[in-house]
Amino acid sequence: MTGEKRRESVLGCLGEVPLSATNLAARFGVSRQVIVQDIALLRAEGKEIISTNRGYILAKSARVSRVFKARHTDEQTKEELYLIVDAGGKVEDVFVWHKVYGKICAHMGIDSRRKADEFMAKIAAGVSTPLKNITGNYHYHTVSADSEEVLAEIGQQLKSRGFLAEGD
Repeated sequence: MTGEKRRESVLGCLGEVPLSATNLAARFGVSRQVIVQDIALLRAEGKEIISTNRGYILAKSARVSRVFKARHTDEQTKEELYLIVDAGGKVEDVFVWHKVYGKICAHMGIDSRRKADEFMAKIAAGVSTPLKNITGNYHYHTVSADSEEVLAEIGQQLKSRGFLAEGD
């Protein structure tokens, strides 16, 4: 099992009942220290994991989230991100469905214009290209917000701008 798959599985095990690093290590056949490092990496991705004296639990989130299927050009990426954060949303991730590899997902954590600008600067500098480019501009974003109403407004704005792909 790869580290990424193990971290996904560890996250899936966590809930309201505390699980110790020792317990998780035994479940996955790794050392306790590997689990501690996995938890640190998950937290760095924005997962709200709380350490208690009895183990790890997932924090209850008051935020709600929705997945939006989008399609737009590279030049419209900044506009899409601004639209979401200006309405009160946070772009948690981006993912695509590749015909060979399946789901390819990357954490984004963009909740402000500043973070959107930092992301766009990396793209402009040639560090990489947007993930959407490998699937003909189709991609998905998990967007979180304080309420369903905010998510509905984001969806309406994405639709009015022509960014929502068919079926959304």
